[in-house]
Amino acid sequence: MKTNEEFDQVIGRCRRVYTLKMKDYGPSWRIMRPQTVNDQLFIKAKRIREIETTGVNLVGDSIEGELMAIVNYSVIGLIQLRQGFADDTDMTTERATQLYDEYTAEAKELMLKKNHDYGEAWRDMYGTSLTDIILTKINRNKSICAHDNKTLVSEGCDGNYFDMLNYAVFYLIQLMEKNGLN
Repeated sequence: MKTNEEFDQVIGRCRRVYTLKMKDYGPSWRIMRPQTVNDQLFIKAKRIREIETTGVNLVGDSIEGELMAIVNYSVIGLIQLRQGFADDTDMTTERATQLYDEYTAEAKELMLKKNHDYGEAWRDMYGTSLTDIILTKINRNKSICAHDNKTLVSEGCDGNYFDMLNYAVFYLIQLMEKNGLN
């Protein structure tokens, strides 16, 4: 399977989780400020790193599930960044799903361009390296938030959210290949 189709397969699985959670909770995350979205991403990535480092998983949630959460929280981060956060749940489930589709399509377009230029280097990377890069992007976003979302020469939070999403998708593809699920 080519990266294009693998990306779609992974996003389809992540989208199912996103829409099922929306049926349970609606877009309750609309009240999250940027720092909170970044902290949610941090919690997920930090947990993956702990499992990778120690080999111990007491909670039982899989690395795969945490990576899917990183994909979905990255989309939520993009929505919050571009739409602004709210004081209440001011968005319909349909609108939140429409934005999910728009931002994952934008992420895919970016991934295809970068994947071409980098020659699919991610396929030869360790999953642990992908985790570290995601954590770095989270820390970058935290720093950008601390500076009122202003950067001097660096990409903004949106670029980091797109990168986190794509690196999580790459790791999920690697896990699918390892488990013979593609």
